[in-house]
Amino acid sequence: MLQLYTDSSPNGFKITIALEELGIPYTLHHIRIEEGEHRQPDFLALNPHGRIPVLKDDSNGVVLFESAAILLYLAEKTGKLLPSDVQQRWEAIKWLQFHASSVGPIIGQRVYFELFDSTPNPVAIGRYQRMTDQVFSVLDQQLAQHPYLAGDDYSIADIAHFGWSHIARIINFDFSHHTHLSAWHDRIAARPAVQKGITLPEPATGA
Repeated sequence: MLQLYTDSSPNGFKITIALEELGIPYTLHHIRIEEGEHRQPDFLALNPHGRIPVLKDDSNGVVLFESAAILLYLAEKTGKLLPSDVQQRWEAIKWLQFHASSVGPIIGQRVYFELFDSTPNPVAIGRYQRMTDQVFSVLDQQLAQHPYLAGDDYSIADIAHFGWSHIARIINFDFSHHTHLSAWHDRIAARPAVQKGITLPEPATGA
């Protein structure tokens, strides 16, 4: 059995979406970040960085944190959501890494400076607004040529990016002028597994 430790966040939704897409059984453990449960000893034993999500596979003892690593593990374990063609497989991994190294961290910093920083910092806000639009533009250019980020097939790369595009919509980080990205987002959002995944453990109501 897979054990998933998560909360309602863009990184958490990536994994609940993937598990729902794959249709494999798992047990959901709600780690309530607002209540400090991610800093409790039992959780820190799973991830010393104290961040969700964490996946534990009881069948072999594997424990993983970092959403990109978990997505790769689930794809390898099931043989799904990662193209078998070598070129498209590495396209998916490339765009997954682009999300992990650029898109997620940039939007995360914008969320902090624009929504949560107690002392407004116009320079930082402007910087991360520009950087967010730049990465959205890169995604839009890719999706102008392909229905999905790795090409013709839906993959873990799409799931990873949707985690943050979903939150961007909720908190009004508008990307509607990127028409191909917007159309892609709407296609992904219509998938039944995605619609369920973004409600687990609870729907997001803000950043």
